[in-house]
Amino acid sequence: MEKIKDWKLPEAFAERMERLLEKEAEAFFKSYEKERAYGLRYNPLKTGGREGFFRLWEQAGLPTAGLRPVPWCREGVFYEESLRPGKHPLHEAGAYYIQEPSAMSAGEAFDARPGERILDLCAAPGGKTTHAAGRMMGEGLLVSNEIHPARAKILSQNVERMGIGNAVVTNMAPAELVPFFPEFFDGVLVDAPCSGEGMFRKEEEAGTEWSPEQVLVCAKRQEEILDCAAKMTRPGGRILYSTCTFAPEENEQTAARFLKGHPEFSLEELSHADLFAKGRPEWADGNPELLKTVRIWPHRTEGEGHFLALFRKHGPAGEARDGGRNSRGRNGGKEALEAFQAFLQENKIAGERVFRGKLPFLLGDRLYLVPQELLEQVPGLSGLKVLRPGLAAGILKKGRIEPEHGLGMFLQSGEAAWRAELGAGETAWKYLRGEALKKEEIVSGALPEKGWVLVTAAGCSLGFAKAAGGVLKNHYPKGLRKP
Repeated sequence: MEKIKDWKLPEAFAERMERLLEKEAEAFFKSYEKERAYGLRYNPLKTGGREGFFRLWEQAGLPTAGLRPVPWCREGVFYEESLRPGKHPLHEAGAYYIQEPSAMSAGEAFDARPGERILDLCAAPGGKTTHAAGRMMGEGLLVSNEIHPARAKILSQNVERMGIGNAVVTNMAPAELVPFFPEFFDGVLVDAPCSGEGMFRKEEEAGTEWSPEQVLVCAKRQEEILDCAAKMTRPGGRILYSTCTFAPEENEQTAARFLKGHPEFSLEELSHADLFAKGRPEWADGNPELLKTVRIWPHRTEGEGHFLALFRKHGPAGEARDGGRNSRGRNGGKEALEAFQAFLQENKIAGERVFRGKLPFLLGDRLYLVPQELLEQVPGLSGLKVLRPGLAAGILKKGRIEPEHGLGMFLQSGEAAWRAELGAGETAWKYLRGEALKKEEIVSGALPEKGWVLVTAAGCSLGFAKAAGGVLKNHYPKGLRKP
């Protein structure tokens, strides 16, 4: 027990884990002496896939030594801490998302697919949302919800950075969403707020906030959130429940309570389950179905602690839905839509993918392209507390459109005839700092005498600049600029 105190683990937590794990306890505690694993998940929306990611990585001059695949996530990559990929222009371009390796298991097990209706119920900061979006490839509806306003803002920024066009960010309590979406979603992600025991090695301060009482509070909250998720899942749909804690009260016991309270659901086997430990029915009500849940232990796996359960709602699967049947203006957006279409034509930007499955929607002077399925379900978005209603397309100014940063991050390099490639070095950092650029600093691309230009780093979009007289005026958002 002396070593446990040296590791600064809460005493009640250490005693409980020693009792639960018995012979494995020593190996579990020794895992706290090891270095944590570092991982990133490449973004298919920007890289196209694994080969594209590694080609982009090498093009940016980054070393491939130390990069290894995460076995339980096809987009996942282990990296060495010294590499610090979060401090690189490609990160700002949304080429990848920094994510703890074990946490990638949830998005892999959930396996969102193009054309689905997906809800990420506790979405900030965006790890599971961006994973789902990459699998959906811009097709379908992704509602990403976060109850805390500050965290919802971070979530919205990550949705924008990763170039996601079919996501809507809401800022509501789970119970407030239920009336809008009864049995609506094909899949609901519940990465539940938890006591965070699996993060003690990664974030030592998490241990100072832990208590046995907090575990029970979290378990109660998780039960309430899962009840809401059940009401919004269609027959044949699924709920992926995950936590980053070891507490049985928040894991097997929560799953057992959910099954008892919702006989219309059953547990399913998870993908890559053979790489992890099975859940422990004896830590709950003894239901053998709990063996289908998964535990990720830091002494067995190269990652932090995690728990996963995949619930399926009984009933026939819904038929495939067709999106993008029209592009009529909604909410007074006709003038803005016409101005936006003129902007695309004038600046030689392809609009097919921009409009696919979306309808124009004007909020104040801002034009958004909102997933059509959402507007059909909630006309006018009436009553929804929406932070980001879809793809931020442009701002209407005196009958003309100035493009939004969200549009710049969404566009791919081949969709804009006017493009300024900056490479992934100092010139890219100049742009990210908000500095103007001279024509001579551009690595490659085609610039107009005057007009909007898509700025890219190693082929990944960074945003817009405006060309005039051989100079690119910087339009990278002031709130995102680097020091």
